[in-house]
Parts: sequence; structure tokens; C-alpha cells
Amino acid sequence: MYSQPQYRNLFERIAKVASQKLKELLPSFFGICIFLIIWHLLSLRPNTSLPSPFAVVTETWDLIRDPFFQKGGNNKGFFWLILASLNRVMVGYSLAIVIGIPIGFFISLNSFCRKAIDPIIQLLRPVAPLAWLPLAQAVFLKPNPSAIFVICITAIWPIILNTALGVSLVPKDYINVSKIAGLSPLEHFYKILLPATLPYIFTGLRIALGLSWLAVVAAEMLLSDDGIGFFIVDAYNNANIHEIILAIFYLGGCGLILDKIMGYISEKVTPQE
Repeated sequence: MYSQPQYRNLFERIAKVASQKLKELLPSFFGICIFLIIWHLLSLRPNTSLPSPFAVVTETWDLIRDPFFQKGGNNKGFFWLILASLNRVMVGYSLAIVIGIPIGFFISLNSFCRKAIDPIIQLLRPVAPLAWLPLAQAVFLKPNPSAIFVICITAIWPIILNTALGVSLVPKDYINVSKIAGLSPLEHFYKILLPATLPYIFTGLRIALGLSWLAVVAAEMLLSDDGIGFFIVDAYNNANIHEIILAIFYLGGCGLILDKIMGYISEKVTPQE
């Protein structure tokens, strides 16, 4: 049992932690309130089709209340739509990782390969995801592989470039230590190059994940009959602005969660200074 002074200290610690958390959350809460107020004021303009926040919630309450329903065909809740999009993202994103990281190491360690591949990277990197869709459809013929290709080709560039940058910035002292210690090429990679490059790799992975989430929506708008991108196009065809706005919030929330997960993994995996 706690004594009275111990209870007092316990309550003081709890109050201190709660106060700190409140101070951290207050700016975010204030920003959200300002955003909702501006949104509501814009919805009050005459001859506007923008619904107010309250109207969006009331008109889409059935979708918000039950995101797990399945009524056959494309009539399903947001959980299943987002899950379909996430499946495509994970496949395309994984392919980008498997291909991009080795290329990043390869072009950074071999000057001939770097000079040969760099013009191709600089040529293809600025191409927008939507520009790849017709080519992907012509090559793969089916919507799902085409969407995965678009995700992969969109996500691969930051992975390659950040990996190559990380390798090029490995301190020369590390290289000299490796030579003095007589490390084999494999030992040099795992003990020197990889740990020193991991922060840059995860920076590229984090950027690529966000780009993957952008690309899947664009691909699903044109190529798919499932997923959150398809839902937005279907809502647009039915002139349902309320559902489009709700889908945008689901997209943003899911993208935020993915980014936080990748940031957490990065903190746990990368070596700390």
C-alpha cells in the first residue's frame, strides 16, 4: 500500500506527464480547428459545391460507422478498399526495394556502371506515374500487374539515389580501417558499408513509401476495379463530393500511419550517434 506522501508524488508525476502531453497536442489541436473553420467558411460561399465538415460526416456516416461491410461486388467498406490498395503498394514497394538498393550500391562502388546508368536514371526519374500507365497496360495487359509496375517504377528512384548517396558519403577513415583490418569484401559490406549507409537507405525508403501511396491511387483511378483510387473515381462519376472528401481523409490518415511506421523502424534499425 502507498503512504499519503507516496500517493501525492504519484499524482504529481501523473499530472506532470499529462501536462506535457497536453502541451505537445495543443498546437496540433489548434491547427486542426483552424483548418476546419476555414473549410466551413469556404463551404458557406454562394454557388459552391464544397460541403461543410458537418455535412461530410452526416452524409457519409454509414461509411464511417462500418468500414468492414461487404455487400458484394464493389460495394464494400473502406477497410477492404484500403487493404486492396495496401496489397498493391506492398508488392510494388517491395520490388522497388529488392531492385533499388543493390543498384544504389552497385553504381556507387563502380564508376563505369555509374556513368552508364546515371543518364538513364536522370532521364526516367522525372516521369510522372500517370505517364507510365499506358506503357504498363500495353506490356502487362492486366490491370493489377500494371498498377504494381507503376508503383515500383515510381518508388525506385529515391531508393537508388539515397543508397548511392549514403555509400559515397562513407567516411574514408572507415575504409582505411577496413583495409588495415584486412576485412574480406563481404565483411567490409556488412561491417562498414551497410551500417554507415543505413540512415540514407531508410530516408530513401521513407520517401519511396509516400510516393508508392501516391502512385497506387493514380493507377487505381484508371486501371483497377478495386481500391481507394477506384472508389474516388466512382464517387466522382456519381457526383458525390462527400465521399470523395472522406476518401481523401482516409488516404491522408493511412499515409501518415505508414510514414510513422517507417520512421519508427528507421529509429530502431539505424545506428544511433
